[in-house]
Amino acid sequence: MGARGDEATGLDDRRRVVLAALADTFAPAVRPPAAERDDPHGFWARTAADVGVGQLLADRLEELLALDELAELGKLLDLLRVTGFARLPQGGRERVLATLSAVNPEAKLGLDGIRGVALQLFYGAVDVTGSNPNWPALGYPGPPEVATGPRSLRGFVPDTASGTVELEADVVVVGSGSGGGVIAGELASQGLDVVVLEAGGHHEEADFPADGMSALRELYWRGGLNLTAEGNIAILAGATLGGGSTVNWQNCVRPPEEVRTAWAQEHGLTGLDGPAFDEHLDAVLTRISATDSCTDLNPTNQRLADAADQHGWAWSKAVRNTDPATYDPATAGHVGFGDRTGSKQGTLRTYLRDAEAAGARIITRATATQVLRAGGRAAGVEADVTLPSGDHIALRVRATDVVVACGALETPALLLRSGIGGPAVGQHLRLHPVPVLTGVYDEDLRAWWGPPQATIVTEHRAAVEGHGYLIETAHLSLSITAVTLPWRSGRDHKLLMGRFAHLGTFIAVTRDHGTGTVTLDAQGQAEIHYPLDDPLDERVRRHAIRSLIELHVTAGAKVIIDSHRDLLLWRRGESVEDFVHRSQEAGFGAGGRVLFSAHQMGSARMGTDPATSVADPTGQLHDVPGVWIGDTSAFPTAVGSNPMLTCMALARRTAHTILALRPPATSSS
Repeated sequence: MGARGDEATGLDDRRRVVLAALADTFAPAVRPPAAERDDPHGFWARTAADVGVGQLLADRLEELLALDELAELGKLLDLLRVTGFARLPQGGRERVLATLSAVNPEAKLGLDGIRGVALQLFYGAVDVTGSNPNWPALGYPGPPEVATGPRSLRGFVPDTASGTVELEADVVVVGSGSGGGVIAGELASQGLDVVVLEAGGHHEEADFPADGMSALRELYWRGGLNLTAEGNIAILAGATLGGGSTVNWQNCVRPPEEVRTAWAQEHGLTGLDGPAFDEHLDAVLTRISATDSCTDLNPTNQRLADAADQHGWAWSKAVRNTDPATYDPATAGHVGFGDRTGSKQGTLRTYLRDAEAAGARIITRATATQVLRAGGRAAGVEADVTLPSGDHIALRVRATDVVVACGALETPALLLRSGIGGPAVGQHLRLHPVPVLTGVYDEDLRAWWGPPQATIVTEHRAAVEGHGYLIETAHLSLSITAVTLPWRSGRDHKLLMGRFAHLGTFIAVTRDHGTGTVTLDAQGQAEIHYPLDDPLDERVRRHAIRSLIELHVTAGAKVIIDSHRDLLLWRRGESVEDFVHRSQEAGFGAGGRVLFSAHQMGSARMGTDPATSVADPTGQLHDVPGVWIGDTSAFPTAVGSNPMLTCMALARRTAHTILALRPPATSSS
């Protein structure tokens, strides 16, 4: 970053002054509430400039944006500069931003993006001591201590002496998460020569990023929250060794029986509705040490459970893939940043270990660019590999079977770049769109004690024509919370963030009926579209909004904060029904209540019809034998529950199909 020079980036000194003024506008000094006038930690008097956010913001935008995007940013900053923006008082700056956003939609999008990054930096960036001066006032204890000891996985670094590197294998698995990791472990354990390619980096307990801001940047797809093309949904997806299983919240939820039946009877996935698939589910649960014995309920989860009981709604304690010997409830709330205790039994500590112990070669920072074919079937994969030195090499892995398990956003992109998979590639994307409502409570909810998700309210799983939602709690990340809480003014936002320790967030994981798409942009990269135009899904979301509000009211919230950008608030004593109506009518998506997605599915789905599905019911592409789909993109529809367990079980099923089709001499150890 910065190597392109100020002129190339469009961020010369004058524009940087405007950026710094923007950062101070988003995170200004404000008069504290009466009860906190002493300001012992200096939080209320602190501005973005006091934390050096202006420089950090410029550097981060240079890193994130392409040259043409930086040029557009320069124009926006010039427009603000001619208004004398940097010299205006806080109120004047906010009026300029409101006016510009109202008359120029592109400027509004740009300002929203700048604000998001600036707020993440103000609350999440760390100094040389590994801390942030805002944390004490917000009740955030900081990240847990770093575990010591060597990595459990060695990894494989190709010999680059000959330029382009060629490797031979029986199977190359692209992706190492809940699907790819399982398939690699199952195949290698049966004697197959396996190469695993992972686009992300290699992080384990001792070297997970210490702070949430760095964790988002290093462990998540495209550095954290990314909006769909229309701006309707913000996406979180793992992009590191172990994929989503390294950063998820560990809920191991069995797929609903009605979904299993539909997949078996309507999409041809024979056995999904019977004991054959139960065997795969049970085998996975055993391997990943899934139990509810480490499912402590922190105050947020306890309040959700108690409120559900008062409504007579069904709920259960989450089953989680946790090693009781190393589980520590005092730090369990940080697992979304990678589990520094080593207790999380994702593929890093289970199936990838099995694979490497059996001889598999695991290569990180290896981005697959194309699936190779020969004689009408799979022949391997080409990839670009970033070496530890920072140099790039071309890698070609020759293999007779290719498993594409890059996740439901990148799997269709790889298939599209390769020209394979048929007309359904990138279609039928499901995202489990999540509305979010946050309550302000009297007590410190101790969000970092106990797992982030421990209570699962299942009452409304099929609330509207067989579709519905689960209600759960959320990982309380400073950086994500800073972006999620509505920003109407610098003062309002800071007052909300000042209650961070008292915030309890309830979410509704909706099982979507409508779909989105994954296409390729001009650079050949994945572009996500999700229009929010399905009438049934609209009814489900409205139903969910009512339930979330009612639960917060019953749980004792003093204030309820809707994530709608217009800052819809309910205060105890006001009409609940009026607030439900206002929230339901406020609308969803861009310009209103942005939804969230941590579950992506269906974009290269299995089925019997090559016109509407990419792979056959076992996971093998209809049009290219030897290419297999091994992740959540294979789901025929939205599963309606946290998808990790279903993904792992389907991956094990596909792995056993691959083994059954291999010659006995090759598939036995």
